[in-house]
Amino acid sequence: MPILHGGGAYLVPPSLDGVTAERGRSNASLELDPRDLSVRTDTAGGPGGQHANRTRSRVTVELDLRTATSFDEPTRARLREVFGDVVRATSSASRRQGENRRLAEERLERRLAAALEVRTPRRRTAPTRSAVERRLQAKRRRSSVKRLRTELDE
Repeated sequence: MPILHGGGAYLVPPSLDGVTAERGRSNASLELDPRDLSVRTDTAGGPGGQHANRTRSRVTVELDLRTATSFDEPTRARLREVFGDVVRATSSASRRQGENRRLAEERLERRLAAALEVRTPRRRTAPTRSAVERRLQAKRRRSSVKRLRTELDE
């Protein structure tokens, strides 16, 4: 999923209410308006001396689902059900703020895509007649072995 910086669009899959799609895939893309994102910077924790204490390189990207204009109502409802009102992604992996912003945006995008992924429900299957018979035969064999043991011990 491409990320276009500088006023571009973020592509994430839409909700698929009532629409059949391949397992784990969506059938279209939805553009996420960059104006819906809130970006906050902070000093990264951990060791690093003056650089870590003075540089605001950790980036948190937030998407407020109550006010996001990029989603239709069913999609927004699904995302709010999964995440609540706000989705956050943070990165402090790099020393560069720009790189951390890119990583945080990618994480946010992956979380949204995973939440909107269509999951195929598991179909329960009954064991075959031969499998049931094999299991019962094994139980009978084991039972007879144990019965023989008790007769010898007494």
